[in-house]
Order: sequence, then structure tokens, then C-alpha cells
Amino acid sequence: MIKRELGNSQAMTAERSTRDKAAWTRLDLADADIRLCAKYVSQAEAHRLIDLIYQKTRWQQDKVRLFGRVHLIPRLHQWYADPGLSYRWSGLRLQPESWFDELSTLRDRIANAIDVPLNSVLVNLYRDGQDCMGWHADDEPELGEQPVIASLSLGAERDFLLRRSGKSGASPKRNIRLTDGSLLVMAGDTQRFWQHALPRRRRITEPRINLTFRRVLPVGCA
Repeated sequence: MIKRELGNSQAMTAERSTRDKAAWTRLDLADADIRLCAKYVSQAEAHRLIDLIYQKTRWQQDKVRLFGRVHLIPRLHQWYADPGLSYRWSGLRLQPESWFDELSTLRDRIANAIDVPLNSVLVNLYRDGQDCMGWHADDEPELGEQPVIASLSLGAERDFLLRRSGKSGASPKRNIRLTDGSLLVMAGDTQRFWQHALPRRRRITEPRINLTFRRVLPVGCA
């Protein structure tokens, strides 16, 4: 029994190593460094992860003020990070939850795959196609001049839109389908020149969990 379990563990480790070396597709966009690995984790592992993260996360839904009115953010979220870090976005100051074992293991695995030290993750739960993310860039000072964002998608397939910053509706949009188990990495000057969004899709009834791993600079270094 022990030998069989050991053999299964070794096989899983070998499978993960093969997947982490999977081919990346680089998007042909000016002033951007964006790569996509469509099957970073297998479907079975994606299903295991989405159930585990859903159960272990203390989800919250904050409010933001837009154009003088207060709105609920159209998704649930939680922020995990190393002790002592702080992160501000959309007028919210986030204080970190402590890593749980499976999440820190996933962080280290992705950090090794992209060769970037990661110390935080914003976890978003899109309960169905009504939940969404508006146009924005991840350009907060805490992320440095050239942020690296590693975005793992679990669950329902969703559209991920890109447009040039500062051109709003006049800018041609690029649509990427983020599938279950895919890993999207944005680096270089991407956040300086491009915005991204996850639009509503009413036909989608299944949930999606998105984990955006990043490196947040300590207070005083941003």
C-alpha cells in the first residue's frame, strides 16, 4: 500500500513537472509582455483546487464609491500575503490573510515556473456570469514600475479583454478565452500601456475562481 502511494506521489510530481514546462503562447501586442499557458493545471487538479480554495477562503464583498455613489463590488474576494505587507486598490486598503498550506505551495510552484518571487495573491470568486471586473490596470505603486501578474483561472471559462490605455472606446480590443486551469502572465510594461477587464456574460451559470499572484513591495519601498 505504501509503495503504491509513493509511486502515485512520484507520478503526480512528474506530471506537475511536465506541465510546468508546458509550451507558452506569447501574445503579439505592442508595449506588452503577455504569455498564456492554456493548460497549466489539469482539469482534475483544477477541480480539486477550486473546491479547496472555495471552502478555505473567508470571502468578503466590499463596497466602493464610483461617481458619488456606493456600490458593492460585483464579485467576492480575499487577499493573502506575507506578514507585514499592505495593498491598496479601488480605494480599499487590504490587510492580508495568512497563507494556508495548499495556497503557499501553489504560490511557490508558480513562482518557480515564471522565475519571479511572489509574496501575495488576490483571490476573486466570480459566482456566475453576472460577476465581473471593470477596465483597469494593475499599476498600484506597491507593485513597482514593471509588475508581474500571474493569473490562474479555475472553473468557468471567461472572456478576458485587453485595450490600450487612454483610448477607451476608440481602442481595438483583444479577447482572450481564459480556460479552466490556464495561467496568464503579464509583465514588463503591460500595466503601463494596457488595461484589462472581465465583462459580464449572462449565459454563464458556473463559478470561476481567479488567483492573481504578484510581488508587493514592503511599505516604504514603493
